[in-house]
Amino acid sequence: MLSTTPVPGTPNWLDLGAPDLDAAAAFYGAVFGWEYQSAGPEAGGYGFFLQDGRTVAGLGPLTEQGAASAWTVYFHAADADATAKAVEQAGGTVRVPPGDVFSYGRMAQFTDPAGADFAVWQPGDTQGIEAVSVPGSLTWVELYTTDAAAAKAFYGAVFSWETTDNVMGPELTYTVLAPSGGGAEAAHGGLMQLPQENLDAGSAPEWHPYFEVADCDATVARATEAGATVIIPPSDGEGIGRFAMLLDPAGAPFAVIKSATAEGS
Repeated sequence: MLSTTPVPGTPNWLDLGAPDLDAAAAFYGAVFGWEYQSAGPEAGGYGFFLQDGRTVAGLGPLTEQGAASAWTVYFHAADADATAKAVEQAGGTVRVPPGDVFSYGRMAQFTDPAGADFAVWQPGDTQGIEAVSVPGSLTWVELYTTDAAAAKAFYGAVFSWETTDNVMGPELTYTVLAPSGGGAEAAHGGLMQLPQENLDAGSAPEWHPYFEVADCDATVARATEAGATVIIPPSDGEGIGRFAMLLDPAGAPFAVIKSATAEGS
């Protein structure tokens, strides 16, 4: 389960790169009730999504040539420079080298060997997002990859994650990810091999966030009314909860879940 307490290797920030910031702010405001707050002119268009006054994500313009709208997941790094070296040694690519973001912290962005983008945040004045696992906030992250075994080896080398494989069917294994020494209770995400039909449909390796919601079906209804496309309709997972996966109007994938552990909360 995610926590706002800093733990190396766990998600501590996420942001959305969007082609139209006003449209993105309006969409996620309609879906989750988020408020958007600009970080000011010196931040290059970057700003923050707030839920009940607490920062739950960032929003900024696309900065790379040909980049598609997407959510980027940041993992806590005690030393962003050391993590960058570990990424390169494990076969990944440094897309944005470690650099300071004013006094807020130090960040770097990477691409894993299969092509999925991710990032790290080394906290300074800003520890990370201020709310997790409550409605309207991040509760899980997930990697779709073309080589699950290689992904486990890569991220194990970079973050020392503990992994647990769960066989869901003859051709589907879901790997649960947890920080080193954290155990199952501290699990923060999962990874799975992209099925061939997904690849044939144009899917590519990527990380995407799950946001906790009070009502999965109602959230999906608001999202579709605001212009989202449903990839996975609301579905029940035993012991997991009710979840759905969508593309926002600009094409960024994200998921929502009413967690089983949040029943009655």
